Amino acid sequence: MRILVIVAHPDLGKSRANQALLLELHHHVNIDVRDLYREYPNWSIDVVKEQQLLLSYDRIVFQFPFYWYSCPPLLKKWFDDVFTYGWAYGPEGNNLKGKEFILATTTGGPENCYRAGGDNWFTISEFLRPIQRTITKCNGHFLPTFVTYSASQGDDTYLSQEAKRYVDHIQSSSSVLVH
Repeated sequence: MRILVIVAHPDLGKSRANQALLLELHHHVNIDVRDLYREYPNWSIDVVKEQQLLLSYDRIVFQFPFYWYSCPPLLKKWFDDVFTYGWAYGPEGNNLKGKEFILATTTGGPENCYRAGGDNWFTISEFLRPIQRTITKCNGHFLPTFVTYSASQGDDTYLSQEAKRYVDHIQSSSSVLVH
């Protein structure tokens, strides 16, 4: 299975957690990584190039920090620009049909903050529902999200363990991820 990880972090150099995840990815030959903020510093997305890349992979992972209960703005723009009517959805838009998608995010807060009655009132799944629906609207197969909680407080050992768990998650077959 060919896996593409699209990283969207506005300041990747300052993110110990996302760097740890990326470091582990580089040990696996079947995983390719793209950094949207490095690729598009002027935010002018090459739509045709991105669409062609998506066609080349079986599974697409979006890795990003959880910013204000959503994804960073360049990733949102990427969705808006790349998932076009007639290509990704609509009468002729079936290019993503059957492709597998995973969201991978990091949060500063602990898991118990993301539940009914917690500090943030809602679960991560509830907050990420608009992205999930975007993917399913495009006939993609949405697989369970990977989350590293308490990323900013995690020591090197914790982040290394999370990175290994991350790679295991994104390489698992869909039948293992969905039970």
